[in-house]
Amino acid sequence: MSLIKVAVDAVVFGYSKTDGVSILLIERKYSPFKQSWALPGGFVQENESLETAVKRELEEETGIRVSFLEQLYTFGEPGRDPRQRVISVTYFGLVKSGLYQELKASTDAEDVKWFSIKKLPRLAFDHKGIIQTAIERIRAKIRYQPIGFELLDKKFPFADLEKLYIALLDRDIDRRNFAKKMLALDILDETNELARPDGKGRPGKIYQFNKKRYEELVQKGIDFEV
Repeated sequence: MSLIKVAVDAVVFGYSKTDGVSILLIERKYSPFKQSWALPGGFVQENESLETAVKRELEEETGIRVSFLEQLYTFGEPGRDPRQRVISVTYFGLVKSGLYQELKASTDAEDVKWFSIKKLPRLAFDHKGIIQTAIERIRAKIRYQPIGFELLDKKFPFADLEKLYIALLDRDIDRRNFAKKMLALDILDETNELARPDGKGRPGKIYQFNKKRYEELVQKGIDFEV
């Protein structure tokens, strides 16, 4: 009777105002799926937790450290790995991709790159389905709980927040209704600064995220629908 192996995989979404949403992928160095693109990940060692394992694999294969990863789902269909029965506990996270440009492939990775979420290469194993599950989770989550403020500058015009939501949802939004609902939550503090005009209208207000107020709302339960 063959043993069942436990693995971890990381779906790391990157965001920038210029490039939109991207996903971090590695090019596999070894078989199976040699030279195919895949999510960073690997087998859990005997004396480490799942979270320790996914952070270790991410750093070893891509050279980056992500402070926050949330558990997504456990994938365990028979045959998902041609070598043996493998169950993968998958995590996902959101980062500012501009802060993680110095990528360094190592161990099982031949190369590592950011790929636009709209132009992903052919993927190894069942990673296409894993990514789709992560996309659905994020799009569902931001409909009831504002997330992603760590992807913006410390101070930002409201238009940047709109662009972030449009990019994550991959659709347009009712901007007037969105602004009304977001400002009503009282998690954005207005500063005394104004955004520089671009020649298309008056300077806009600059805001910053009120993390304390946000955490209080999370505890009470946020009623927010985009």
